[in-house]
Amino acid sequence: MIRLLFLTLLFTISLFAQKVLYVSYDEVPKRVIKGEIFTATLKTLSIVQDFDSIDYTFSNHPGIKILDKTPIREQKGKFLYDSFHMLVTRSQAKLPDIIASLIASKEYNTTIVKGQKLNVITLNPKKNFSNIIANSLELQEYKTTSYDNRHNIVVFVATATNSNIKNMKFNNVYKQGMESVTESYNDSKITYFVVIDKRLEYFTFSYFNLINNHYVKLSIPIVVDDDSVTTQSDLRPRDQSHDTIKMYIASAIALLGFMVVLIRRKYIYLVLIIIPLVYIIYLNIPQKDVCIKKGANIYLLPVKNGTVFETTQTEYHLPKEGSVKDFTKVKLQNDKIGWVKNEDTCAY
Repeated sequence: MIRLLFLTLLFTISLFAQKVLYVSYDEVPKRVIKGEIFTATLKTLSIVQDFDSIDYTFSNHPGIKILDKTPIREQKGKFLYDSFHMLVTRSQAKLPDIIASLIASKEYNTTIVKGQKLNVITLNPKKNFSNIIANSLELQEYKTTSYDNRHNIVVFVATATNSNIKNMKFNNVYKQGMESVTESYNDSKITYFVVIDKRLEYFTFSYFNLINNHYVKLSIPIVVDDDSVTTQSDLRPRDQSHDTIKMYIASAIALLGFMVVLIRRKYIYLVLIIIPLVYIIYLNIPQKDVCIKKGANIYLLPVKNGTVFETTQTEYHLPKEGSVKDFTKVKLQNDKIGWVKNEDTCAY
């Protein structure tokens, strides 16, 4: 008798308890790559016409990082399509279990959606892989300058679509780092530097293209000059290692010009004396020193939040090699070139 009453009660409740929210996964990729950003779309139907919002709570999603706090919503007829960007972080991953909550003025209704296990592919790239997986990756500008006697520094700006661009990293480089980044799922931009061996004629790396499903190679020719290509310009110091030889050559030209003037008796040949003498005077102008405070950071590039590769342990007087806005370029005691903020120079 009691069992019959219980079943009758359940049946009565089911008659009056109407489900008002129907949610399911609509678009799910058949396979994903570790490190890839993909989109998962939920198909939602609400029986209630007027509601305040539909909220989603994610749980139980190992190997997946949810990148959106709110969905990208599109309505088609009676259905809502809510899309979320997700990042695959492990070689095994599962779509989130979701509690969808419909919030209206007179009622509150929830629906649970179970997430399925994803087919995750782990890449096995070559050593020149940049660790970037994207729909596209393009070089916008680049510059190569001298770093020290054995290395050059390459600074480049790259843009990517559908990529976790902060994941950029290279193998077999002396130093590397990110100077600035603008993040977006669709379009992102990064300024990056690598310090490489001077013997390299090209800096070549690859990324995995999701559209074509293969690796794409990019290459930067190593041309060390002073041309301003990016905002990190004027990085190369004046080379004084051959100044003595240059002065001997200039002196010889001046002496030859003096002899020509004596023989030809034409003062137009004085130019052969004046130009070498002016050059000799220029070579003998001493470089101006700059005082650096104790505890000042020496930056690799003259940019905000740049990479610090040395901190002064005492007050230093270093040769000033140049300057840009808010930064002074100095030559360190180990012949490396660095940048110090003007606020960290001594005020005498």
